[in-house]
Amino acid sequence: MDSALYANYLAILHHELVPALGCTEPIAIAYAAAKARQILGEFPDSVEMHLSGNIIKNVKGVTVPNSGGLKGIDIAALLGITGGNADKALEVLEGIRPEHIRQAQELAENHVCSCTLAEGVSNLYICAKVCKGSHYAEVTIVDQHTNITKIVKDGQVLFSGETTEKKPEEPPFDKSKLTVKDILDFADQVKIEDVQELLERQIRLNTAISQEGLDNNYGAQIGKTLMHVWGKGITTRACARAAAGSDARMGGCSMPVVINSGSGNQGMTVSLPVITYAEEWEVSRAKLYRSLVVSNLVAIHQKYYIGSLSAYCGAVSAACGAGAGITYMYGGTYQQVSLTIINTLGNVGGIVCDGAKPSCAAKIASSVDAALMAFHMSIQNKSFLPGEGIIRGDVEKTIKSMGYIGRVGMRATDTEILNIMIDRVNVDQDC
Repeated sequence: MDSALYANYLAILHHELVPALGCTEPIAIAYAAAKARQILGEFPDSVEMHLSGNIIKNVKGVTVPNSGGLKGIDIAALLGITGGNADKALEVLEGIRPEHIRQAQELAENHVCSCTLAEGVSNLYICAKVCKGSHYAEVTIVDQHTNITKIVKDGQVLFSGETTEKKPEEPPFDKSKLTVKDILDFADQVKIEDVQELLERQIRLNTAISQEGLDNNYGAQIGKTLMHVWGKGITTRACARAAAGSDARMGGCSMPVVINSGSGNQGMTVSLPVITYAEEWEVSRAKLYRSLVVSNLVAIHQKYYIGSLSAYCGAVSAACGAGAGITYMYGGTYQQVSLTIINTLGNVGGIVCDGAKPSCAAKIASSVDAALMAFHMSIQNKSFLPGEGIIRGDVEKTIKSMGYIGRVGMRATDTEILNIMIDRVNVDQDC
């Protein structure tokens, strides 16, 4: 692998695998609101949130971290202005205290925060406007959870990503250069010191929140249920540990996780099954790191074609990455890793995303189970064949076809899911 491609892959990992406190969509809302308040320079009288449908979908049913169990767009935004630290980015709510929660509740009861659906915008779009008398500040985030593209104060544009000669937030990497073959080459060749600190953080944080989910009663308790009903075999543990992390995270646990593709659920799904198998097989730490490189990059590779937010459940692409990482750890060839990806996508590629909420843990468990089935098929060189449904001639074409379905084919599905969630349609009448 040439040095430029090596540097590109390493930059992707360092950009993507960052800690986040709580579900990333409410956190992004809190971040935008906190940043707008910071720009305004005083406590606002009112907050206006203009959000894309996918942001609304992913915030509506999830508990806001450090909120004392509260849910909702207004709570996320109001905690951002009462106690949020914009300099902490995705850990913006780390310093929330009880008095901030009480203040946010009072403001919510007084309808200080309003929310409107922004149409004709990117799937990931947040605009926070805070006002104090005749003064206001406005912060816009597009495409990535911390990607501020515009800052306005009292009509003056302080920053605009669209008009700047070179965007400060422009990433120094190119995800379009990801391929399964090169991911495996990179995993074989990567210097351990280049990824050790990054991956140790992923192992430590994601393992900790998973154990929290298994030890306590969060959400629908999917992880605990699997361990109770299915026993403690390796397949069950791999599914349950990933699900338990989501149980805790969707239930408002304030512990941070290392995300993947902008999602904490995907970050846990892509890592915890690989960590579980590494413990079972007693592989070296270096082998675990290399396997996590595969799992993380395979998931990111798929999301490049799907997009940040859509009606396609990200647990599938993340579990698919975990299956690829486990196959690599087992000693699987490029062909067998490719078959694991193909077999997973041919099975559960159609799971829909209807927002962040406790049932995400169940979707994670189902996706990991499918990825492990795909792994066992692949090491016996068994697979679904080209021409069967969406399966195409090779792994790269199959990844692109699934990405097209998620990004384009499920666009109308995404709209109708949102319509149901915000009561825009009467399904009893229309069905």
